[in-house]
Amino acid sequence: MKLMVNGDESEFVDGITVRELLEKLGLWGQFVAVECNYNIVPYKEFSSAKLYDGDVLELVTLVGGG
Repeated sequence: MKLMVNGDESEFVDGITVRELLEKLGLWGQFVAVECNYNIVPYKEFSSAKLYDGDVLELVTLVGGG
C-alpha cells in the first residue's frame, strides 16, 4: 500500500500500524508527533492505529538546540 509520509510517497505492507511505521523509519523510541489525514494520533494508540492505502501522514520529531 502507498502512504504519503511528510510529502514523500512510500510503499508499505498492508495493515501496518503507526508503531510499525515508526519502527521501519527508525523513529520508534523518539518523541514523535503523528498526524494522519489531518488528525493527531494519540501516543497510546500508536500500536493499534492501522494505516490504509492513501493515508497522508506528517511526522514531527523534537530537535534540541540552543
